[in-house]
Amino acid sequence: MSSQDIPKYLDQLEVKFKAEFDAAADKYVTRRQEGDTRAIDVVLATNMLSVGVDVNRLGLMAVNGQPKGTAEYIQATSRVGRSFPGLVCTVLTWARPRDLSHYETFEHYHAAFYKHVEAQSVTPFSPRAMDRGLTGTMLSLMRLENDAFSPNPGAGELDKSDRAEITDAIAVLVKRAWNVSELASTKTLAEQELKERADEWAKEVGVGGRILAYEKRGPEKDKTVALIRSPGIQAWDNWTVPMSMREVEPGVRLIMNTSHIADDHDWKPRPQTKDED
Repeated sequence: MSSQDIPKYLDQLEVKFKAEFDAAADKYVTRRQEGDTRAIDVVLATNMLSVGVDVNRLGLMAVNGQPKGTAEYIQATSRVGRSFPGLVCTVLTWARPRDLSHYETFEHYHAAFYKHVEAQSVTPFSPRAMDRGLTGTMLSLMRLENDAFSPNPGAGELDKSDRAEITDAIAVLVKRAWNVSELASTKTLAEQELKERADEWAKEVGVGGRILAYEKRGPEKDKTVALIRSPGIQAWDNWTVPMSMREVEPGVRLIMNTSHIADDHDWKPRPQTKDED
């Protein structure tokens, strides 16, 4: 189905069965009123069923064949049993050597399958990776190394951008960027981005009449302003910090209008031959 329709069906999956126990029949029966949304019985899905499908009532899954990746297998089978006990049945094909191998080592593989998760290839300290992860890394280092910055209101302790605590944290991260990438441009970019964040942080602390904290919570929540922002539909900035690995940018719908392309060719299909159906 179209990706645009998936959210609608995910919402419909949350609709529970309206079952009542019928003493005469000695079983549960479903009695639907006219206009009620019908609960979905079975979902057929490709291997795209993975992260993001958080439907609490899913309880039984049949996996048709062993997925190629262990990470994919873990993510897909984790969709069931999220609130209540779940059952996963893996249907293996004897004619496939890979399925047969997993069958023969089924117990051992499932007892320690997290160690079989494939390593992901990443480019350390790439510009876009720093856009997403540098703020969270810097704040984590500041809070773990310095007791004054550790609590939630500790965000208001940075009264100037050249304090020893922040300069030490910047030095550690810049050195790490240099050791990993060994590119002068990467080291320079990391240092520039970190100093920019330190300046913005100190500027936020300097605004009076409020309490600056990492997150807007606590007994004085009404007077508190959050330093970091959670990802959402708004554009990311230097203080947008992902709270989990699932938080990515929303999808963007693109529409291609070829009417404005002046050099476009007027393509025509190849004529069919007599032999072709």
